[in-house]
Amino acid sequence: MKKSYFAFMLVIALGLVLTACSGSKNSDANSNSSAHKENQFTTSKTTKEMVDGMLAKIEQPALIEMTGDMVKQMYYFDPALLEEYTIMSPMMNVKTNEVAIFKVKDAKDIAAVEAGIKKRAEDIQKTFETYLQDQYENAKNYKLVTKGNYVFFVISESADQFVTEFDSYFEQK
Repeated sequence: MKKSYFAFMLVIALGLVLTACSGSKNSDANSNSSAHKENQFTTSKTTKEMVDGMLAKIEQPALIEMTGDMVKQMYYFDPALLEEYTIMSPMMNVKTNEVAIFKVKDAKDIAAVEAGIKKRAEDIQKTFETYLQDQYENAKNYKLVTKGNYVFFVISESADQFVTEFDSYFEQK
């Protein structure tokens, strides 16, 4: 009887510990990153205006706009999470350059978008790993920046310049 009582209490204690740990993890993630950042930065530009403005200033190889189902296949998240987005990818598969801005509808989905972007970056790296070494190095040096509900992803030799331009579109509240 004593052993079963002890086992029962142990199961309850473990359940409480696991529940407490998972709960605090979620609330920390939500309060730290997304919800807190949401109100810090604003912009009056659309994602398309920002990308077009960057590409007007920073020369890149020929890029085409990615839309619809391609987003789900290439970025591993549902475009329904987004209020708007603009993705410019290489016209020919000999360059890794890519510029994308995603405006997330709900700040809680930023982590999912960032995870999808990281998978996309890995895919590009794998494609070029044994194909074109300079492009593989370029893909390894991608940038991923989040400001408010906006997530910016760029692969370019001029990635730092792109990040500076992206930052210039935002005002801090």
